[in-house]
Amino acid sequence: MEMERELEERLLRYTAIDTQSDETSPTSPSTERQLVLLRLLRDELLTLGVPDVRLTDYGTVIATLPGTVQSAPTIALLAHVDTAPQFHASGVKPVVHRSYDGGTIGFADAQALTLSPTECPYLADRVGDDIITASGKTLLGADDKAGVAIIMTVAGHLLADPTIARGPLRIAFTPDEEIGRGVHPELPKDLAAAVGYTLDGADRGEICYESFSADKAVVTIRGVSIHPGWARGKLVNALHLAAKIVDTLPQATRTPETTDGRDGFIHLYEMTGSAAEAELHFILRDFELDGLAAHGALVRQVAEAVAATEPRAEIEVTITPQYRNMRYWLEKDMRPVELARQACRDVGVEPYSEPIRGGTDGSRLTEMGIPCPNLFTGMQMIHGPREWISVQDMAASTRMVLRLVELWGNER
Repeated sequence: MEMERELEERLLRYTAIDTQSDETSPTSPSTERQLVLLRLLRDELLTLGVPDVRLTDYGTVIATLPGTVQSAPTIALLAHVDTAPQFHASGVKPVVHRSYDGGTIGFADAQALTLSPTECPYLADRVGDDIITASGKTLLGADDKAGVAIIMTVAGHLLADPTIARGPLRIAFTPDEEIGRGVHPELPKDLAAAVGYTLDGADRGEICYESFSADKAVVTIRGVSIHPGWARGKLVNALHLAAKIVDTLPQATRTPETTDGRDGFIHLYEMTGSAAEAELHFILRDFELDGLAAHGALVRQVAEAVAATEPRAEIEVTITPQYRNMRYWLEKDMRPVELARQACRDVGVEPYSEPIRGGTDGSRLTEMGIPCPNLFTGMQMIHGPREWISVQDMAASTRMVLRLVELWGNER
């Protein structure tokens, strides 16, 4: 119960701080508000007695707990502090629903909003747990402040029990994961770890070692602007061309709302501009590189077809790599995954692995040389007002991570 109280207290405190990231900002972190929590975490680690803590100039808190077994490999635990830009994140008011009774959960600030096991079957498995939600007007931010709370609790328990055999442990709290910029180029060198784990997963027992591969596509349309009163035969409306591109792309087979499992997708997430110039922002996702390339080729093909209908317009497509499926590297050495599975079983949790229809900082770190599977925290229905988490799931994750650290302490 003491562990659960600590996890709950930390999550309530951290989620109350607005840390939403901003894709349009060029800075790192992308928002000053993330530094409020990053500085707090730095100070809390120092208060716990962690001897080596710093906030880097690229906005990541990195701390080192010296090992009790120096010959054991250095491992890293990571979580991101930012919350998703897709929904309101200012003024979060976390609410604890004690000893969940299996019924429908209401929201104080949104009377029409409900959370029920009918809509979320996993909730039915958490009867008796303490459930935390927001109040209905904002997301909760358990993604990924649950991971932050778990890592902080792990650090405190390790420092309080020096008899646990373990190697050196790095802790990293990163910004801007939600906008694909959580792993700064200097982070792998600064971590100097043999293996890492992100605490950014969902259901109890989930150990992810396969993620989407991801690209971003921006389609820029430049039309011909003129006063609409004299526009006949002269105006080329960039917004109309943008709408044609969106309408021509397949809506029934390649969008997030029409795909699941191992299907990839093309997701239009932002559309801005005017009659003179417009931009379409897409994320492209697939588990296989061939599929990812096919999504990009389709966007280009459609843009070129629309451009051919109006030679006075300029249409450009820019595709930027974001991250790659961590499976490509982890399947060559599954030891990080197998030890995580053993840690789960050792604390009474049955592990399972399914491809994650998303990505984590671990996807980038794995590609950059630090194998980094993703571990469960309990977070559910993220990026929206019905986001929730079980305190008991967080406690199960914490016990699993403590055991995992110990298992790595026995490796050479």
